[in-house]
Amino acid sequence: MARETVLFKSEEKKASSDIANNLRQIADKIDDGSMILKQGSEEITLEFPKNMVLELKVEEEQGKRLKKSFEIELEWAIGEEQAGGATIL
Repeated sequence: MARETVLFKSEEKKASSDIANNLRQIADKIDDGSMILKQGSEEITLEFPKNMVLELKVEEEQGKRLKKSFEIELEWAIGEEQAGGATIL
């Protein structure tokens, strides 16, 4: 089984308009091919290949109250190009 290491993590509550703006900035950085994430003294630079795997997932969790989540994940293997996938409408 492969070992997973978290290199950077950030989670904060934001207004939906701020989230949309952050996603636009991220999209532009992906298009440019690289992005720097920084939080306090922690910093990581990502280099994006031309092709990646895009995973979209919607989950529902029933606890004390009903919670939904929408996850966007990009995945790539270093030195390997990816292709194919879903269409966003």
